[in-house]
Amino acid sequence: MKIYFIIFDKVEELDLVGSWELIGLLAEMKLCEPPKLISLNSMSPSGEHGMRFSADIHFSENIFPDVLIVPGGSGARLAMEDPDVIEYLQQTSSQSHSILSICTGMYLLQKSGILTNKRATTHWAFLDELKQDNSVEIIEERYVKDGNVWSSAGVSAGMDMTLAFIADCFGETVASEIQLNAEYFPSPKIYGDAAVSNPQVSQYIKQIVG
Repeated sequence: MKIYFIIFDKVEELDLVGSWELIGLLAEMKLCEPPKLISLNSMSPSGEHGMRFSADIHFSENIFPDVLIVPGGSGARLAMEDPDVIEYLQQTSSQSHSILSICTGMYLLQKSGILTNKRATTHWAFLDELKQDNSVEIIEERYVKDGNVWSSAGVSAGMDMTLAFIADCFGETVASEIQLNAEYFPSPKIYGDAAVSNPQVSQYIKQIVG
């Protein structure tokens, strides 16, 4: 199975590298091919916070993976204005096993029509904007699965979604091994009251912080 990642200038780094680590561990178990980066623009893009990347493939090469993971970042809004990018995503979605969006990667899926009549989520700060699209049912959870389309809330939530995707496709035992090898057992510690005092946060965050 080919599980590849979209990348573009101003990608949010953790959206990408957190889930990349988990898929990389899956590849080490010989359950998928090593992950690759498909760029929507530059072949040497820089992330939101300055991390530099080297893409393996340009989307114009028309390589269609079995699973496509689409991270977010401010560059997603720019990339979605390219009609060739939208056509590529539509073609990929029509023949893929699954497509996953992390954080504001949902903009690319939304523009491509992939979220039409689907349940989905995104980073809490962009929920109100997504709610303006009546064709999408907003679910304020950390991640959402609707058929072969997965979406997650912001940044770190992509790792939870990707681990759930691995469990769904390859089984709990595989997901358990990857969780252990990545030592992915996030601390339940809540720092300060930023999440408590912000009325915009997702419903799942409100439940966590009480």
